[in-house]
This record gives sequence, structure tokens and C-alpha cells, in this order.
Amino acid sequence: MIECEDRIVRTQAQVATTGQSGIRLKRISPAIGVEVSGIDLRQPLSEAQVGELRQALVAHKVLVFRAQNITAGQHVAFARCFGELERHPVLPPHPDHPELVLLGGNHKMPGTENVYHTDVSWRETPSMASILRCVECPEVGGDTVWINMELAYEKLPEARKQQIAKLFAVHDILPSFGARMTPEEQAQARAKYPPVVHPVVRTHPESGKKILYVNETFVTHFANFTAHLDSFRSANEIHAQQQDLMAYLLRQPAILEYQMRLRWEPDTIVMWDNRATQHYAVQDYFPAVRRMHRATVIGDKPF
Repeated sequence: MIECEDRIVRTQAQVATTGQSGIRLKRISPAIGVEVSGIDLRQPLSEAQVGELRQALVAHKVLVFRAQNITAGQHVAFARCFGELERHPVLPPHPDHPELVLLGGNHKMPGTENVYHTDVSWRETPSMASILRCVECPEVGGDTVWINMELAYEKLPEARKQQIAKLFAVHDILPSFGARMTPEEQAQARAKYPPVVHPVVRTHPESGKKILYVNETFVTHFANFTAHLDSFRSANEIHAQQQDLMAYLLRQPAILEYQMRLRWEPDTIVMWDNRATQHYAVQDYFPAVRRMHRATVIGDKPF
């Protein structure tokens, strides 16, 4: 088992720990993330290595692997160690490995991932994890920020926790991806991927911890806000209160104390627990180019 110290490490030099298989973890920030060494992702992983990485993923939520010069096929093989892989219905696939999506703009078009989000929360069963590999990145800029949404929930005032305990939110593919589609494609997407309802506070299926589970990219509104009002209110007041509460929840990922920030290098690979995090890709490098490949492990229905 990999064991990392539970105490908060406040210095930049983070303590590293070693698991039984030689995997080493070095904390990136007090809130979230570890850098992983002592493993070669070009090689097949042992059952013990997979188990240690999964345990580290649940505990620390973001795993960073540096200098991993793997092929697209090895990327897919590594991701499959953790479950079945999804195929994205909108993002362009790798020509030889459709389980990989190609992310990034070009020198004429900037990327569009600079918004706090959880991947594919619009699915009935959103992803368990994403594995992103840097193929090309600018010399400076293009960082990605990850947020610990378990910590974001934990730090909410008790009154807020009670207010949102039984609320559900609607997640929809079209507000984000609809602009890329023709009207006919939008109709097809709506038929195949109708809006879904997930709890505002989901429970992690492995750790049992509570997680704030709303994001500004795919969440449109609460599904049952009026059902939990304790007294009669006018329609205007209800609408205003819903908007205020949603805005408050969507501000939580921007709190710096919940975050880590990563500077990319070619052959850096990041795996994150999509159930317990959000992320934000900083678009400060255009017209330089940043290209990524992403594999996504299918998860389970939030509860």
C-alpha cells in the first residue's frame, strides 16, 4: 500500500513516500495532487501497481507522471488497467485509437477549455477518471488547474450543507457542445443524450466522502429547488434564490486553497479522479499550440 502523510505539508518541498512496488509519491499542494515516480508506463503494470495507483488516485485525486514517452497504444493500454474506456460523441478521435480524443486548438483557433468543469457530467454514468497526455505544449503558458471538490464541500458552512443536501441538478451536453453542431446534429444529440439529473452532493463510491458536484460547463439548473422550500415564496423570489445559490456553488472551484496548478511538459501524463475534481485549462498561450490526447475511463451513476 502507498501511504502518504495525512498532515498538511506547507512547504514547497513536499515529503515523498514509497509503496511496496517502488512507486513514489511527492505531494504537489496541500489540497490535491501528487507527482508519481518509480514507474515506467511503457511497460505492462502489475496488479499491485494498478492497486497502488488506484488507491493513490482516490486519496490524492490527481496523479502526475513526468517524462513518460509512451505511444498512443500504450496510453490506451494504461487507461484500460482501470476500466472500460468511453468514446466521446463530439470531440475528434485519434485516427488509430478511437478511445483517445484529440484536444487543442491551432495557431488560428484558441482552445476552449478555460472554464471550470467535470468531464462528461452530462452522461447518465459520468467518467471515473481521465488520463491526459501532453503531446505538444508552449514553452510557457497553457497550465491546467485541478480542484479538490471533496474539500470544497467539506469547507461549506453547515447551513449550506443542509440547504443542498437533497437537491439535484440538471446536466446537459448542449450548452457546451451545441455550438459545434448543426441544428440536425443538435437534435440527434438531444435524442441520444437527453439532460440527466445528478445529486448536487454526490458520494464517492470508493471513499464514501461527500463531493460538491455541480459545474458551470454542463449544469443548467436545479431539478427540485421548490420542493424543499420551507414556506411560500413568489415566483420572482424563487427564481432569484435559485440563481443566487447556483452562483454561490459555482464560485467554489475558484478558491485557490482547493487547487493545484500544473505546468505541462511534453510526455507529461496526468490522471485525475473525475468524480471528485474539477479542472480548468488556462488559455494564455495563443497563438502558440498545445496538443493533448485524452483517454476516459467509464464510471458509475452518481448517488
